[in-house]
Amino acid sequence: MKTFRVLLVLALLTGTWGCAGMTSTQQRILSGSAIGTAAGAGIAAIAGGPIVLGAVAGAAAGAAGGIIVDELQGR
Repeated sequence: MKTFRVLLVLALLTGTWGCAGMTSTQQRILSGSAIGTAAGAGIAAIAGGPIVLGAVAGAAAGAAGGIIVDELQGR
């Protein structure tokens, strides 16, 4: 199981290396999603809840946060 988690993290990191051609809006949404995923999974693990559900909820909240930050930065 630990090997699976390491491979998953490496796969996610590899996916973010291709972000050089993204717009700033896309980068903020992706960054928010990545941070939210990590935070949601961490909180779920600490609280004893389902880690996948925490990760999905965190990703959604992070994406929404990225959109909000982009809107505020654009003004």
